[in-house]
Amino acid sequence: MLLTASRIHDGINWLPEGSVIETATDGTIIAIHGAEKQTEATHYEGILAPGFVNVHCHLELSHMKGIIPEHTGLVPFLQQVMQHRFGFTYEQKTEARQRAFSEMQDNGIVAVGDICNTNDTLPERASGKMHFHSFTEAIGFNEMPVKQFEYAVKTYDAFAAQDSDTHILNQSIVPHAPYSVSYALFKLIDQHNPESIISIHNQETPAEDEFYKSKEGAVRTLLSGLGIDDAFFHPSGKSSLQTYMRWMAPTHRLVLIHNTYTTEADVTAVQRLLPDVYWCLCPNANMYIENRLPDINLLLRDANNICIGTDSLSSNHQLSIMAELQTIKQQYPNIDWSTLLRWATWNGARALQMHHTVGKIEEGKTPGIVQIADIDGAGSVKRIV
Repeated sequence: MLLTASRIHDGINWLPEGSVIETATDGTIIAIHGAEKQTEATHYEGILAPGFVNVHCHLELSHMKGIIPEHTGLVPFLQQVMQHRFGFTYEQKTEARQRAFSEMQDNGIVAVGDICNTNDTLPERASGKMHFHSFTEAIGFNEMPVKQFEYAVKTYDAFAAQDSDTHILNQSIVPHAPYSVSYALFKLIDQHNPESIISIHNQETPAEDEFYKSKEGAVRTLLSGLGIDDAFFHPSGKSSLQTYMRWMAPTHRLVLIHNTYTTEADVTAVQRLLPDVYWCLCPNANMYIENRLPDINLLLRDANNICIGTDSLSSNHQLSIMAELQTIKQQYPNIDWSTLLRWATWNGARALQMHHTVGKIEEGKTPGIVQIADIDGAGSVKRIV
């Protein structure tokens, strides 16, 4: 099959005008041709690009769409997640999750980094419709978090038992956030697989840094309300990121999620210490919860490897990478579409270590191909391969 369009983005750059993509019936890229093949190709209006990579999602929370109001701030949001997430039937959760999974596919997403506290998403992984890296969260802010870690291992093992001949299915055990994972649990996670991808919710609220600097503020109130004794915790006087970055081996790929309150000093410190860091932006969730975006110009200038996620339907109105890019473009018009598309495809694939298969239109890869129409307007997306 031969495909061409007004513009083609290969995941890194725009291809020369008139380029033609040749694919096999299974979607594998056979070759990229010049304009000499245009008359034989099917022409698409708008842009052709690789399928999108959603680096951060909570598919298992899909049943909570519309339950939590916007702009509560992170700590009240978390309190409501804990209050409401279990008040649903198995059927309600399954139907909502399947609907959300179909929505991601319809929006051109071919791979996902999915946060898991349960094994609810085993059927979606087994469907053979999307590449998965399941990030099994460990949560436990105490001195002896062995039981919490053992629970995470059981969840991880269920995912690890799955296999697929057609799609990537990977998994790792990861910390939820600096305020919900103690040093002792960080070390258990670090040692489980020193070369695993570590994903962590990072600096989504100013209260996180306040807790690490002075052991005061809304995070301490949250822990107290949950009956958690934090007497063992001693503040470092530094930001959360500049503290916990020293608790993990540099052999991990580190994917930092949200980064809403990350500073220049944080970026400099972590990239100096850890060689393989990715910065995942979830702008619509940031607006939903904190009504604030990260300093994306700072990250654009100083950070390597920016990628994109949607977060969950408990904190977003849709699971659409295109909608995330549009929000960034509206607030940061200086960022060009080639850069945004790179974040949404190639960088995301690299963050999840799937770049040998997806993320770029290149010979031998099976990235999926999407058509983007009206990119400066409604920005509709349709998967064509």
